[in-house]
Amino acid sequence: MSVLEVRNVWKSFGDNTVLKGVDLTLNEHDVVVLIGASGSGKSTLLRTINLIERIDDGQLILSGDDISEPSVNADKVRSRIGVVFQQFNLFPHMRVIDNVTLAARKVHGENAASARERAVTLLEKFGLGEKVHDYPDRLSGGQQQRVAIVRAILTNPELLLLDEITSALDPMLVGEVLDLVKGLKDSGSTILMATHEMNFAREVADRVVFMHGGRIVEAGSPEQIFDAPVREETREFLARVGRH
Repeated sequence: MSVLEVRNVWKSFGDNTVLKGVDLTLNEHDVVVLIGASGSGKSTLLRTINLIERIDDGQLILSGDDISEPSVNADKVRSRIGVVFQQFNLFPHMRVIDNVTLAARKVHGENAASARERAVTLLEKFGLGEKVHDYPDRLSGGQQQRVAIVRAILTNPELLLLDEITSALDPMLVGEVLDLVKGLKDSGSTILMATHEMNFAREVADRVVFMHGGRIVEAGSPEQIFDAPVREETREFLARVGRH
């Protein structure tokens, strides 16, 4: 069974149609990377999957469940999906350990000691063991983003959505966050992510999806998209951003 099916999804804001019949499928352990210019629909697609925005037409299927039905409980759906945005969205008044374990404790009802033990193990694994009791303002941007990622994966989500997670970072810190995503890929996570990092897309993606004007214009392996794009729109985009 696929983890995610996006079926002919449409989304408008007033007169502006942002998603125009998007179809996309992710199977278990897939890493699919969305590329495209700002305004192409990448972030809106991720926000609809997490039910932050409700679609106008089409279907969203998560592990066989239609999550686009109006009656669906959005909070229950979100508890099955891990999300990391451009901004870290950590609670400034809470220490790292409390930020990371909040959803596990409050949403999933996990025992506090168990959640804490698992969180410390993950934080140590990702080089944050000494930051467990720090407040977010004591961390670098890269460290804060790694904390946000640990928070997202602590609940073992069926699907992980990553939306331009390096765009707010100093260039010197981008690598450490992308290395963490490579580790998630190696561990078998199912990931849909939007990024402007073409090198990273080439390295980590199973499939690259190019969006333009609210549509998926071209999709394929990193080699096909970056080395032999078929569509003129794809070639023009890669020429602008550099395909290295």
